[in-house]
Amino acid sequence: MSRVADDQKPVSLDDPRLDDLGAPVEVRRHPKARRLTLRVSRTRRAVIVTLPSQCDLGEAGSFVHRHIDWVRERLGNLPDPVPFANRQVMPLRGVPHRIVFIKPQRGKGVVHLHKPARGYAEIRVAVVGDNGPQRLRNWLFKQARRDLDARVLEHAKQLGVRPKKLVIRDQTSRWGSCSSTGALSFSWRLVMAPAFVLDYVAAHEAAHLREMNHGPRFWALVDRMVPEMDEAKNWLQVYGMDLHRYGVSE
Repeated sequence: MSRVADDQKPVSLDDPRLDDLGAPVEVRRHPKARRLTLRVSRTRRAVIVTLPSQCDLGEAGSFVHRHIDWVRERLGNLPDPVPFANRQVMPLRGVPHRIVFIKPQRGKGVVHLHKPARGYAEIRVAVVGDNGPQRLRNWLFKQARRDLDARVLEHAKQLGVRPKKLVIRDQTSRWGSCSSTGALSFSWRLVMAPAFVLDYVAAHEAAHLREMNHGPRFWALVDRMVPEMDEAKNWLQVYGMDLHRYGVSE
């Protein structure tokens, strides 16, 4: 059942008229909203309605239904999701790899990389039952942490700073963030991007430990640490959203 949303905390909208959309419809209340607004999130593949505090959920459902053709068009233009499934192809550090589910092998570990004589490099995942997708996701989190730990440590050393904590998450709105307490947070999906892109994001957040802003001195620090800064920013702008296709369950 639907319930009233607290400020911007999303809730699902139960409306039988929207059952065939093939995407969740979420409602967010915003105290400063003066009218209902509608958007389709490319990263979360969800329809999001924002409404003023005085509107009820019935109005939100009617609003989406009045714009149903617009919503369907936007959803139809989203790239297809790529689940973590056997034989699917996904990027790892900017290089296409094929996911291959195998039986456990002695001495090979849960996940290992393999380069056949021809075709894609492979991410081989030892599967027990149906745990292949979760094992692959756990491994990718660890790989992202390893890569980001190394690059943040290097950049922090150059800057003479030290992060309080480094956290890997599946965040959809930012590739990285730096809190006022000095904790750094990154998206695990950066491990799918080319190394110079991950390095840029690591340097960007490490630089915030010196400059908690995006002023000229901040950008000068990042530019000094990452010669390919502009290329990395452009890559994220053009290809970054595509990384959110991967790992979606079937």
